[in-house]
Amino acid sequence: MQITILAIGKTDKSELEELITVYEKRLKHYIKFQLEIIPDIKNRKNLSEAQQKEKEGELILAQLQPTDTLILLDEKGKQYTSMDFAQFLQKKMNSGIKSLVLAIGGPYGFSDAVYAKSSGKISLSKMTFSHQMVRLFIVEQIYRGFTILRNEPYHHQ
Repeated sequence: MQITILAIGKTDKSELEELITVYEKRLKHYIKFQLEIIPDIKNRKNLSEAQQKEKEGELILAQLQPTDTLILLDEKGKQYTSMDFAQFLQKKMNSGIKSLVLAIGGPYGFSDAVYAKSSGKISLSKMTFSHQMVRLFIVEQIYRGFTILRNEPYHHQ
């Protein structure tokens, strides 16, 4: 299985980029993984919230292949413990899907079309995080999930 994180907008903090890269490199020992960045929309200050969501939604949907399973990182999604998230990953691998795409939306979330295309939603917390921090958190949790599945000492129970 391939796991792709699809995110809107570049990370403007080099410290976050460095940490994300650490986990990206670690993940490659377990699974095919990539982080794809969709550039910010031009002139977005001139667009309404709804227009931004629509344009970002079009860009997200354009990145998807017909065989991709899309899961949204969304504040209204299901929350998992790290152990449960590891089992979620295992179930996805066992189901035979070829590509799992985890999407991180822009500041206003996702368009209705993206919600319609998705197969589920995950929330990392009841708290709100910047979309840049979410990238680091989800990459680390995917890595943690694979160490749990392999009974490696990274996660302490």
